Amino acid sequence: ADGMGGHDGGSVASQMIVEHLSHLNTKNNLDDFVNDIENTVTDANNRLLEYSRAQLNGRIIGSTFVSLLIKGNVGVCLWAGDSRLYRFRHDKLNPISTDHSHVAELVSEGLISEEEAKTHPEANVITRAVGTSERLDIDVDVFDVSVGDLFLLCSDGLYNALADDEIIQCLRETSLELSVNKLIQTALNNLASDNVSVILVKGIHQNVSV
Repeated sequence: ADGMGGHDGGSVASQMIVEHLSHLNTKNNLDDFVNDIENTVTDANNRLLEYSRAQLNGRIIGSTFVSLLIKGNVGVCLWAGDSRLYRFRHDKLNPISTDHSHVAELVSEGLISEEEAKTHPEANVITRAVGTSERLDIDVDVFDVSVGDLFLLCSDGLYNALADDEIIQCLRETSLELSVNKLIQTALNNLASDNVSVILVKGIHQNVSV
């Protein structure tokens, strides 16, 4: 979860989402778990709108969110905003989520390149987030999971600071801890202009190691 709406407001929004999700029952089957996440994030959306009206005179605060669920060899990604989920498999990095942002729409229409999107004047304009609208649309994608797959969940502070080749170099490290440390350090070395959040998950013999 990557907050927006000023330092304090963004922190409130992202923490509320994480707090809501932390109470979910992870032992549910995948379909029920997906429904639980959708309902929980929708509830967080409503609570953020209430908080905005009651405490901030209607000033909008919100947060992106991206989540990864894995049961056996099936994975599910749910997201809103421009925080991303990537899958690293056979030394290839592929995004699973698609950004809900103005520049992502321009890229999909062929009007600008992905590299141009990083420096576009409206690069930080997102079209969807938790807490910014009465209606929240959450995207869902289902995909296969294989032993050895590495999944990267991150905020835009990471992928705006690193090229894909740099991310791949970091993910080639021999442990998740080394990869996470290298991703964050490389982002800092590249003078990342935003908060950098990183989670790595690896599939090991039908289980998930975090």
